[in-house]
Amino acid sequence: MQRRSLILSLLVVLAVSGTATWNLIHTIEESPPPPPVSIGGPFNLIDHNRQPVTDADFRNRYMLMFFGYTYCPDVCPTAMLTVGSTLELMGKDAGKIQPLFVSVDPERDTPDVLYSFLENFHPSIIGLTGSPEQVKATEKAFRVYSQKVSEEGSAEDEYLMNHTAGLYLMGPDGKFITMFSHDTPAERMAARIKTYL
Repeated sequence: MQRRSLILSLLVVLAVSGTATWNLIHTIEESPPPPPVSIGGPFNLIDHNRQPVTDADFRNRYMLMFFGYTYCPDVCPTAMLTVGSTLELMGKDAGKIQPLFVSVDPERDTPDVLYSFLENFHPSIIGLTGSPEQVKATEKAFRVYSQKVSEEGSAEDEYLMNHTAGLYLMGPDGKFITMFSHDTPAERMAARIKTYL
């Protein structure tokens, strides 16, 4: 009799816990997905031809944005070469893309410095810089991290920048679509971008 009572009690506990678990799973499934992370927004900068530029200037085109700096020894020039190769692989669809190189080092990356740097890469890439405040506001909108790193005893203008090293694909409406790692092969990037056009 005692054993039967114990089994009955266990069955009741299992039934209650099973119902609670089902309710929890059902609640999770019914819950709305978390809001998407907001990436991007308005910006006011200066291009490598010393012309003022805003995000609105690129409406109706996809922006492929990279945040870097001209004194970067490796990642930035490699990423710009990849962007150029990606555009070549895209053929006529490349005209729908506006590649942008946004400086995270406005103290050294003047429009003239950007101009000289970009002469080495695909001619459609536009370089953007601005005041430290303008650049920081743009970084914040795009959730970009950057920090000056200098060795002890080095000159004031001798430093590197730690920074986010991805490529942002923004839609013709200025909304974030996706992000590519800086080392994504051009073939993969071109194929992926074409799926959004």
